[in-house]
Amino acid sequence: MVSLRPRALLARVPNRGLFCAGAVITLLVIALVIVGMVWMPYEPTAMSADRLQGVSVAHPLGTDKMGRDILSRVMYGSRITLLVALGTMAIGAGLGILVGAVTGYYGGIVDEVVMRVTDGLFAFPSVLLALVFVSLFGSSTLNVMWALGIAFVPSFARVSRSEVIRCKHLDYVKNARLMGVRDVRVIFVHILPNMRGVLLSNLMIGFNNAVLSEAGLSFLGIGSQPPFASLGQMISEAQEVFFIVPSAVLGPGLVIVLMVLGFSLMGEGLRSEEGRMA
Repeated sequence: MVSLRPRALLARVPNRGLFCAGAVITLLVIALVIVGMVWMPYEPTAMSADRLQGVSVAHPLGTDKMGRDILSRVMYGSRITLLVALGTMAIGAGLGILVGAVTGYYGGIVDEVVMRVTDGLFAFPSVLLALVFVSLFGSSTLNVMWALGIAFVPSFARVSRSEVIRCKHLDYVKNARLMGVRDVRVIFVHILPNMRGVLLSNLMIGFNNAVLSEAGLSFLGIGSQPPFASLGQMISEAQEVFFIVPSAVLGPGLVIVLMVLGFSLMGEGLRSEEGRMA
């Protein structure tokens, strides 16, 4: 068995500088979201006569074409994007890892059928699958979360299946089975914790894809609907006034970049240790 304590995990990361840099960037974004849940300069949906105002003390990122404070909308939109990305990972990774672990451990005809289905789904871009799902069930933040989560299931299923197939032939798994340990305990207590390097690295990559996919769908007008803000939607609305108020695009764009960059750096740090965490 391996230790899952945060300090023990961090000690096993070879490039801790890279990992910690990503963690700091990610914590900054999370801090922005937490502050926005407690306090905002203005209501994100409140309109005023101060339209297309530049950066000022009253409006640190200016105002949009409806007089809404951009900083407040960025703080609110960051919350929406982060929640959708986390929900997408909970659905996609949760279902994908479960499906991959069970099919990889037991094998047989069920494994073949499930993997062929996931291969078929994997052939389509996640955004395209999400668009089909949303067109069938309607456009909303919750539906986008489910659509992206289901679209991400095949990638996690393939990774977890291949790792379970590799691990189930190792000595510690064979010993556990000889001792009469139940299959469920073997999978979730003995095998999955020893796959954490690969799984965490793929979670970071999946989170980045979820952020970009959500921003892309919001940019197309799918997901959170006006007057409520999401980062992709803000960029879509502000592109025509970019040369008047650049911060209307740069503000939400910078937060998206920081989200992706933070988790990318953390993923790189974890990926470099994949061979040492088994």
